[in-house]
Amino acid sequence: MKKFMDDDFLLNSQTAIELYQNYAKDMPIIDYHCHLSPQEIYENKTFKNITEAWLYGDHYKWRVMRANGIEEKYITGDADDYEKFLAWAKTVPMTIGNPLYNWTHLELQRFFGIHDILNEESAPAIWEKVNAQLTGEGFGARDLIVKSNVEVVCTTDDPIDSLEYHAKLKEDKEFNVKVLPSFRPDKGLEINQAGYVEWVQKLAEVSGQNIETYADFLAAMSARIEFFHSKGGRVSDHALNTVVYTECTEEEAADIFAKALKGESVSAEEEEKYKSYTLTYIGKEYARLGWVMQYHMHALRNNNTRMVEKLGPDTGFDSINDGILARPLSQLLNSLEKEDALPKTILYSLNPKDNYVLGTMIGNFQGGGTAGKIQFGTAWWFNDQKDGMLEQMKALANLGLFSQFIGMLTDSRSFLSYTRHEYFRRLVCDLIGSWVEGGEYPNDKAMLEKIVKGICYDNAKEYFQFDQVQ
Repeated sequence: MKKFMDDDFLLNSQTAIELYQNYAKDMPIIDYHCHLSPQEIYENKTFKNITEAWLYGDHYKWRVMRANGIEEKYITGDADDYEKFLAWAKTVPMTIGNPLYNWTHLELQRFFGIHDILNEESAPAIWEKVNAQLTGEGFGARDLIVKSNVEVVCTTDDPIDSLEYHAKLKEDKEFNVKVLPSFRPDKGLEINQAGYVEWVQKLAEVSGQNIETYADFLAAMSARIEFFHSKGGRVSDHALNTVVYTECTEEEAADIFAKALKGESVSAEEEEKYKSYTLTYIGKEYARLGWVMQYHMHALRNNNTRMVEKLGPDTGFDSINDGILARPLSQLLNSLEKEDALPKTILYSLNPKDNYVLGTMIGNFQGGGTAGKIQFGTAWWFNDQKDGMLEQMKALANLGLFSQFIGMLTDSRSFLSYTRHEYFRRLVCDLIGSWVEGGEYPNDKAMLEKIVKGICYDNAKEYFQFDQVQ
């Protein structure tokens, strides 16, 4: 029997152990998609206790606490932080088979040097040990990033954001980690969502452009893309919960936009046309500036109306969507490729049934002398666990070039989540090690080093070229 989460955790062969220890373990991290706050990074936010650092805003934990019968008072309610921590400690032993069990103990081990098992009995002592460190020196937001060996952090930012904290971080010569914005224009695409007209008005204000027509709107979006570029932005991100594509002219999109601005109803077909033309337009802008475009697809959000009305979005009531993907995604990408204007693109689906769809889709649009120009993005959200990661990686290996994979991102609001990169890297090494040990790939040390280091870091460094951002 192996020891619980020892040095060889998730590594099931001698080759896997060697690959991890020699090549993967100490590689830096390029976190090209996360939800960390640039303000909290700039201010080096500190935490008054482990609950604030661990449980605030963590809907992964909230979901399993609800499943364990914990009252909402101890999750998002008015219970004090110690009571919430105890409720989480009560839940942890019940998470057998859930990645949260391993993530929880990885974070305790790596950040706080605590190798005790968290449960109701150990909780009081762990509370004291962790809090004593958290409230001391060296445990602010910046410190946790540096301790995790992170080189680049890409936050998620609305086009109307001022990016003031990105600018301040850029000027701060004492912090050597690049914190760069990512362009997330979802609110400008959801033409039927409440608040759309108000968002367009704010876009007009920040862009300094009067928006009366669709042409004005596109010009304002271009202006904000240029603004993000000036602040170091080289990545966009889109939440395409449902992927659509319908041929549309600029004149048609302009008529639809005008209807929306006047508060008139926009049909589902018109919404599809508007989104199709707008996505194609801004995709060309990304290509012009050499950006990377990301599509996060097939989330079904805010399912529990009563709880969402009470707590708001991103509180643990989202799940996997199962809509049609292949044809509209192909048409959307092809609309850009036809004009030789498809940027580097990363495709993620929350539904693992789409693994082979994406694994084959990326092969349709590779080329241009860029290795891995179109990427099958890492296992995301509900899939960033052992089985989900392995299935994504094996699908990519079966259908494309796993060796050109740009690897893991954090996609988290927690500064303690960087241990997920270790979790991912261990699985990479175990998978490759199994191929070598099984005689499916030679024990070529030089090539194995190149592949492992590439997936962990080097491929992302070459793909994004953040080191060229001044």
